[in-house]
Amino acid sequence: MMDIAKALIFASEAEIVALWGAGFLLLAVVALFADKLRSKRKNINRVGFMPWTAIFMGSMIIGGGLLALTLPRVIGGLI
Repeated sequence: MMDIAKALIFASEAEIVALWGAGFLLLAVVALFADKLRSKRKNINRVGFMPWTAIFMGSMIIGGGLLALTLPRVIGGLI
């Protein structure tokens, strides 16, 4: 557990941005599954209050953008 904490403390800005991007993509996957569950609901008249499609699109765009920003650093670190 201490290795993860040390890795986060001494992570570069690109690594932190990449982690935020991965978190937003994870949120997008959760929103996608929640939207699928909402669409399969038997009682269609029960309206939910969460805009799952908007949450999915917003988090997918933000997560993809953040990961795209870190690509040069990640590719440069692999070579």
